[in-house]
Amino acid sequence: MKEKLNIKFNKSFGQNFIFDTNLLKAIVNDAEVSGTTDVLEIGTGAGTLTKELALKANKVISYEIDTNLKPTIENNLEDIKNATVVFKDILKEDMQTIENSFDGNYVMVANLPYYITTPIIFKFIENATKLKTMVIMVQKEVALRICAKENTADYGAITAVINAIANTKITRIVKRNMFVPAPNVDSAIVKIDFDKNKYQINSFENLSKLIKCAFHMRRKTLINNLKMLNVSKEKIEEAFNTLNLNPNVRGEALSSKQFAELSNLMFD
Repeated sequence: MKEKLNIKFNKSFGQNFIFDTNLLKAIVNDAEVSGTTDVLEIGTGAGTLTKELALKANKVISYEIDTNLKPTIENNLEDIKNATVVFKDILKEDMQTIENSFDGNYVMVANLPYYITTPIIFKFIENATKLKTMVIMVQKEVALRICAKENTADYGAITAVINAIANTKITRIVKRNMFVPAPNVDSAIVKIDFDKNKYQINSFENLSKLIKCAFHMRRKTLINNLKMLNVSKEKIEEAFNTLNLNPNVRGEALSSKQFAELSNLMFD
């Protein structure tokens, strides 16, 4: 397949492409793309998923960092009129610039390399205003972390932050042999549906900061980790008392809802 498409894979970008049409169509279905859906794709790759998305969507804006893929993408999207490929690093692109491409809400679909998974997720959950759903292909272990429950080994900052404003589920496991070149691990597709009114959150910025702090040193108690924040010891203790939290509790024991309640009290 690589020789047929004349693709020179760039290891520094963590490139693993999908060419199986059935899987590509399944990803589009997972994203519930229809004729009224605007799609932001991250990682155009060879343009195979871009094409399947465009065949169903209203329009697709796709970001690709590797300009060497331009001939392959142009060839694959030759007859596609409603897809635009932007050759830029989306992590460096201003959120307003990204979202100005869409009149209303949009859906993100992405096959994310491991090294940018967390930065991409946090960039969008902290800054996007029009994003309705994320359907992302990530390493299986990352998918399990995103969808983990409190008091489990997989539960972490990314879990708690996402689940404070969204509902998550793994829609399918993707075996490593479905990719070209094949990675060393299996992947999974995670669907993240945003619900900004899921919990009462006075400041998402403060909540995100608190959660990241709570997991800074997992072996430390939550109170000890929260000392890094610019909040008085008295304020923290008062919030703990109000919520009947054990002073020795660790961050991994709190649900997203409890974190939201704690943040509202601490930053009141």
